[in-house]
Amino acid sequence: MAKNLVIVESPAKSKTLSRFLGKDFDIMSTVGHIIDLPKSALGVDVENGFKPEYKIIKGKEKVISELKKAAKKASKIYLAPDPDREGEAIAWHVANSLKSSKADFVRVTFNEITKAAVLEAIKNPREIDNNLVFAQQARRVLDRLVGYIVSPFLWKTVARNLSAGRVQSVSLRLVCEREEEINNFVPAEYWQIQAILANRKKEQLTVRLFKIDNKTVVKAGDSGKNKITIDSKKQADRILAELDKESYVVSDIKKTDKVRKPSPPFITSTLQQEAAKVYGFSPKQTMATAQKLYEGLEINDDGPTGLITYMRTDSTRVAKEAIKGVREFIDSSFGEDYLPAKPNVYANKKNSQDAHEAIRPTYFNLPPDKIKKHLTPQQYKLYSLIWNRFVAAQMSDARYDVTTVDITAGKYLFRASVQKLTFDGFLRVYHETKEPDENGNGDNGLEALPALKKNENLDLIKLLPTQSFTKPPVRYSEAMLVKRLEADGIGRPSTYATIISTIKDRKYVDLKERKLHPTELGVAVNKILVENFPNLFNVSFTADMEKQLDLVEEGSDDWVEVIGSFYKPFRETIDELKGREKEIKASMTEETDIECEKCGSPMVIKWGRNGRFLACSAYPDCKFTRPLPGEEDKFKTDVKCEKCGSDMVVKTGRFGRFLACSAYPECKNTKPITLGIPCPKKGCKGEILEKKTKSGRVFYGCTKYPKCDFASWDMPVKEKCPECGNSYMLQKFSKIKGEYLKCPECKHEIVKEVAEENAVN
Repeated sequence: MAKNLVIVESPAKSKTLSRFLGKDFDIMSTVGHIIDLPKSALGVDVENGFKPEYKIIKGKEKVISELKKAAKKASKIYLAPDPDREGEAIAWHVANSLKSSKADFVRVTFNEITKAAVLEAIKNPREIDNNLVFAQQARRVLDRLVGYIVSPFLWKTVARNLSAGRVQSVSLRLVCEREEEINNFVPAEYWQIQAILANRKKEQLTVRLFKIDNKTVVKAGDSGKNKITIDSKKQADRILAELDKESYVVSDIKKTDKVRKPSPPFITSTLQQEAAKVYGFSPKQTMATAQKLYEGLEINDDGPTGLITYMRTDSTRVAKEAIKGVREFIDSSFGEDYLPAKPNVYANKKNSQDAHEAIRPTYFNLPPDKIKKHLTPQQYKLYSLIWNRFVAAQMSDARYDVTTVDITAGKYLFRASVQKLTFDGFLRVYHETKEPDENGNGDNGLEALPALKKNENLDLIKLLPTQSFTKPPVRYSEAMLVKRLEADGIGRPSTYATIISTIKDRKYVDLKERKLHPTELGVAVNKILVENFPNLFNVSFTADMEKQLDLVEEGSDDWVEVIGSFYKPFRETIDELKGREKEIKASMTEETDIECEKCGSPMVIKWGRNGRFLACSAYPDCKFTRPLPGEEDKFKTDVKCEKCGSDMVVKTGRFGRFLACSAYPECKNTKPITLGIPCPKKGCKGEILEKKTKSGRVFYGCTKYPKCDFASWDMPVKEKCPECGNSYMLQKFSKIKGEYLKCPECKHEIVKEVAEENAVN
């Protein structure tokens, strides 16, 4: 009897679905995309409607073959990749690859991996949404056109093997422009004045100078109508002299109620921001962990359980069933005072696609502490964050009593406020973590006030002048950059993590003390791109392209026309730049007064794929190069040359890094840099080292080549497999899992960040 075939992206999801669908369903996975544009060519026919030239991804031939075999036996095929543009495109590619099958093809999506949601989706399948497919295809083609045409321009003007990206390069620009703001910042002086006063009972209070002649006192840079800044010591001294002579009277006491409302449930961007602020998770780390929680984990004997809804969303909408479930939980756990009369509703942002619910728990009988023992530390932290935020979002407001006291001293008005929490409401469950804002400000808190009466005279104890200077804007953290990208309409929920990890992986930015710093290479690449493609790599243009892709998804725009309107001016810019590459590269070269050690010619600073270096200006007659002054130590090692005893230094050649004798050219000894891992081939006494192909692609081989033919595209890591005991594992990366380790023997996998965290703990 023919079975139903369900095709998903992830093998992990297959286990969870098997519990719900039973023996009449076979479940198979594509393990991500199976079809894509070719790696070695543009793969877009620009002369014929930008038709993509799709190819089977290397290594996916076996997956497709197995899917075809299963499809021949199936009566109905449910295409169930993730519920987003990428998933829709995967479903479309799978359907095209299996079109010889006589089975009926339908599309199903799971916003959550629960039995009710899965069975409901199976009962209500739909056709593949071509608009979603075309929107994803348009994005892929756009990114390919930019990457494959602009990247070679970077090779000719900066260094080989650099790359540009339509969205990533705009993100790099934001980081570089912030760094430029910091470097060009000129601090401005301003003064703040406080007064320590006492009532008749000698009880003291500290108040802040709030107004002068009804003008609000503000710090430098905040000037405007009815505002004033104390911008010098001379001005501050004059004010202090006048205040010393004044009488201080309580002119007003106001008592008000303040309500603090809970934050909405998480969407992708806010989850990434909060996980970064609270736990220091990178966006990629957050999404890889959330994917595991969504697909399902072993919680009980029944099999994997999906703990959260789909984690790529820009909507705060919540299903009625979930609202009912969380309200019952709040009522039973905290009492009716913590339950609003009506559910809290949160508005979406204007550009929200509203394709999926907010990120929330799927089961309200599985609070974090109940299942902690089944989760890794990282999974527990993220699940707790999602759980608490969602529960708090449906709880009552927190309430405060606020007392504000105004004290008049002639034309000067001092003010002090204090707030007292009278009902904690949602704060009983969740406090949102505050990050210092982009001007470096934080929350100073409030002091308690003594009992005061209106028109009461107070004694001046002391005046406290404070000199301050404005601070430069802070560098972007990963959380702040995600917030900026979302605010500017750059990228979408599924792309934030990839955008940031890409500019980090390309060494365009460094993460130092949780802040993004542009590297010298990043600054150089940004300079070239902005100067030569000012209309392409800017915020407004990129945001507008996102809107056009959204219109394609809605069916309002034709994807070919969208690409065409972009490509014509883009091609014109590229054509205008042809022939100017040498001129642009020369503009990046800096002259120095350092003489070449070999021929005496002046040395110049050039750019290479590893950053800046000194090169002889007599090139190609003299090919001498050396590191910049002060950077030689970066290339030194403790390894001694076995031929002459000199120190060996790290150099980079056509096929990767290697050790070379520092006494060159007198001694030309070289040796490979190994990973410290013995070659796994039986009988081989070699070690694994990093190599590069002629095209520049990194791979890993044996020092005994050609006698030993061991090779791997993935980097071997000196870590024993906990399952089979194999001596090493492979470092891998995927969109779903992020960085992870995989055993080449038993295929056991470990998410890398979790492994590192367990090692620390």
